[in-house]
Amino acid sequence: MPNYEYRPFDGSEEFSPQSADAVFDQISEYLTDFGEDVMENFERWEEENPELVEALVKRGLVEKDGEGKYRVTPKGIQRVESKALEELFDARGKDKLGKHETRHRGAGQTVHEETKAYEYGDPVSNLNLHETMKNAMVRTGGGTPVDIAEGDFVVHDSEYQTACATVVLLDMSGSMSRYGKYGQAKKVAMALQGLVRGKYQGDFLRTVGFYTYASPLSEKELLMSAPKPVSIYDPQVRLTIPLDRPPGFVPEHFTNIHAGLQFARRILKKQPAANRQIIVITDGEPTAHVEDRSIKLIYPPSPRSAAATLKEAKRCANEGIYISSFALVEDYFYLGLVNFVQKMAQVTGGVAAYCNADDLGNMVVESFQKGRKSKRAL
Repeated sequence: MPNYEYRPFDGSEEFSPQSADAVFDQISEYLTDFGEDVMENFERWEEENPELVEALVKRGLVEKDGEGKYRVTPKGIQRVESKALEELFDARGKDKLGKHETRHRGAGQTVHEETKAYEYGDPVSNLNLHETMKNAMVRTGGGTPVDIAEGDFVVHDSEYQTACATVVLLDMSGSMSRYGKYGQAKKVAMALQGLVRGKYQGDFLRTVGFYTYASPLSEKELLMSAPKPVSIYDPQVRLTIPLDRPPGFVPEHFTNIHAGLQFARRILKKQPAANRQIIVITDGEPTAHVEDRSIKLIYPPSPRSAAATLKEAKRCANEGIYISSFALVEDYFYLGLVNFVQKMAQVTGGVAAYCNADDLGNMVVESFQKGRKSKRAL
């Protein structure tokens, strides 16, 4: 787990938009690792360093909600996604990615002659340089050098057709909190959101977290998410949780890939995309599965949960959904997990990969791009 140290702003440097961005980028690193608990510090920061918080608010990266609590704005979320994507495509990662295309026009995008004012998230590749320069010269009265402001940018209008629908299944079980695994996996999911927004705007992408249950995560919920804390420590667990009338206490730190696959399949069934795929990121074998209207929690991992999960994976494949599974073996070589993802690849005709958290991003992005290129018969 990374160690962070907070210290009061000493007032030695005046805040600028650039320094506010840098502060927010550091805060976003904490959010990536620790989730929404970080936001609780803003009230203390507002008292200790009001100029810091004020700069972030003026920059449009954070704001207060109706209850007076601070939250990250949509602009802030998109900055986190963009920074996560930049990390994957910086100079150190180019050799690993290799085949990544350099053009920024996604499949299914049609660029028109009509233009419109630039909006945050529009592909820079669609920039209409002639109209942008003309706007700048009209605004400044001509002369050189030409001073181009944000309001001068003009892009070609475009329309998109859905090319690929992807669901990222993100493990939120208790073990993902070790060694920064969840932070890295979450950063990869956010980078994919930035990639789709900037390059594949006709694509559909949804992130679903799985633990004892499975639930969709909005962009904001993903940024604020964290693994479920371990709440029972029994060496053996055999529990049945009725879905219709669950008890007051339900341990949520189990690994229910089965429920995640079910959720993803229902989502993708509604998408008319040429290609549909599921990307599974996990660090453990299934320790939970769904039976009728109940969830079975079984630890140590049971063949019963594995069989139910593999059956659902096969059903996804039969419906034309491609599955890529990434096993995080950061802290130990977990033979059972490796064997499980291999079996899932065998029954689905998909891909299984084993990696540590640092290598996850390159592998997932490459798999995502491969999965969206080849059409499959349903």
